[in-house]
Amino acid sequence: MNTAAPKLSVITVVYNNVRDIERTIQSVINQTYPHIEYLIIDGASTDGTVDIIKQYAKHVTRWISEPDKGIYDAMNKGLTVATGDYVLFMNSGDEIYAPDTVAQVFASAPDADIYYGETELFNEHWESLGLRRHSVPDQFSWRSFRYGMNVSHQALYIRRSLTGPYDVRYQLSADIDWVIRAAKRAEKTVNTRLLVAKYLVGGLSKKRHWQSLRERFLIFSRHYGLIPNLINHVVIAFNLAVYYIRHGKTND
Repeated sequence: MNTAAPKLSVITVVYNNVRDIERTIQSVINQTYPHIEYLIIDGASTDGTVDIIKQYAKHVTRWISEPDKGIYDAMNKGLTVATGDYVLFMNSGDEIYAPDTVAQVFASAPDADIYYGETELFNEHWESLGLRRHSVPDQFSWRSFRYGMNVSHQALYIRRSLTGPYDVRYQLSADIDWVIRAAKRAEKTVNTRLLVAKYLVGGLSKKRHWQSLRERFLIFSRHYGLIPNLINHVVIAFNLAVYYIRHGKTND
C-alpha cells in the first residue's frame, strides 16, 4: 500500500472562454491540498482568455496556448505532460466544489484506483440547478454507465497509470469511452460520498445532442455488446420518461 500523499494533476482545457476561466482557475489554486500539479491547455484563444491565464501563471505548473484538433486532442496534450499519481479534468466553466474538496477526497480512503463523488449543476448565470438526474452508484465499476453516465467526468479522480489517450474519433463523447477503459483496469473504487464538482451545463454535447447520443450508443455497444445495449436503452428511455413526468426537466 502506498502511504505517501498522492500528487494530483488537475488539467483544464479551454478555448475562448474569458467569461468563466477565472472561476475555474481559482477553484483549483485555492485548494488546501498541497500536492497539486495544475496544467492549463488553451487552444489559441483570441478573446482575452490567455490574458487571464497569464495573471495566474505563478500558480500554474504549466500552461500552453496553441491550436488543437478539438477538445479531446487538447485533453490528450494535458495527459501527455501530466506527472501526478491521479488525474482530474476540470475544464473551463467547471469548479472543484470547495477549497478542501481535494483533501477530503484523498482522506476518504487510502490508495484507491478511482475516487468519485456527486456533481451540482449550474446554468450560465451560475445559478444552481441541483444534482444530476443520474444518481451516483454506491459502487462504481466499468459496468456502471450501461444505463447512462451516472458519474460526471469532473467528479472522477483516476489513477494516471490506468489511463490511456482519448479516442479522438469521438468528437463529443470520448470521455465516456475513456472512463470505461480506465475503470476496466481499476481494482479499487471509492465513493467519497461528497459533492466534489460544480458543472456548467451546456457545451457542445448539449448543442449537438443527437451526435452525442449516437456516439454514446456506439461506445456502449462496443463495451457492453449490441443486444444488451439495446435492452439497456429501453430501460434508459423508460427512466427518462418517468423522470420527465415527475420533474418536467432532464438534468444530466
